[in-house]
Parts: sequence; C-alpha cells; structure tokens
Amino acid sequence: MIPEAATIRTPAAALALLLTLLLTSPLAQADNPFTTIEAAPKSEFWIDSGFLTAHFDTGEDLNGNNKGLGAEYRFSGTMAATAGRFRNSDRAWSNYAGLLWQPYALGTLRLGAAFAAFDGYPRMRDGGWFPALIPTMTYDHERVGVNIGIVPSYKDRLYGGISVQFKLKVFE
Repeated sequence: MIPEAATIRTPAAALALLLTLLLTSPLAQADNPFTTIEAAPKSEFWIDSGFLTAHFDTGEDLNGNNKGLGAEYRFSGTMAATAGRFRNSDRAWSNYAGLLWQPYALGTLRLGAAFAAFDGYPRMRDGGWFPALIPTMTYDHERVGVNIGIVPSYKDRLYGGISVQFKLKVFE
C-alpha cells in the first residue's frame, strides 16, 4: 500500500517510499537481476538537485533538506563526473566534486560508489576539503533519475544518513 502524499512529511518517509518503490518494481525482480554494466563511452549531461537526507542520528537537530544544485556528466556506462553545492546537515554551505563509479546493476539500479571531495563541514578539517567514499545507487528512466547515497558517519564530525538526489537529463 502506498501512503497518501499528505502522510509523507519527513525526508525519512520520502526515502522509505522511494526505496520501496524501486526495490519492489518488476524490473528489480527479474530472474537474474545482478549484472555488470558495460563501460562503453557515453555523453550524458544531467542537472542534479540538492539532497533529502534521513540521518542515522535522529537525536540531533540536523538539516535533512539539503537544498542545492549540481551537475553530472556520464562519460561511460560505468563512470560519471559530478560537482555541485548544497546546504549541509550543519546548515552551512558545502561544495563537492568527484567521480561516480557504478560497474554493477541490480535490475535497473546502478550500484557502486562516489569518490568525492567535500568542504563546508565546520567540525571536519575546520570546514576545509576532505575526501569521502559513499556507496551509491542510481535509477535512471529516460530523462529523469535519482541518486541514493549511504553517507557514513565519522566520529562527531560528520553525520551519516541516506541521501536522495533527483536529476534531470539535459542532453545525450
């Protein structure tokens, strides 16, 4: 049963609904849903939103509506370059730049990780740049898509959670 739109009031509820829809879709239930993706050259440019984040640490007053704007250029079947700016969990502005590597698929979901650098987190290197490895799933359908990242927590400096980023393909 899909909840009514009025009952989806938090980023966590939106993420739960999205993951349920993706993982229960007929395409994700194929006979052999786990495959490798061909690394053939591509040329796709996407505009990315900020993030909706359901934080693991619900006791903190964290920002789960990480407004922002980014771009993604998929140059092969398994790789994309990405960069952008967003309002982070600490309510400070962050920038990011990195590579998205997704050599596997589960049905129509691409699986892999983002290797990126971030800044703007006050308790992490005094807001300076730091590297991060974020397990990432992507679902693309024609001109729209979504990236789902599992952001790890790091000591008392970074708050982990599940982040969703919506995207729109501009050209291919």
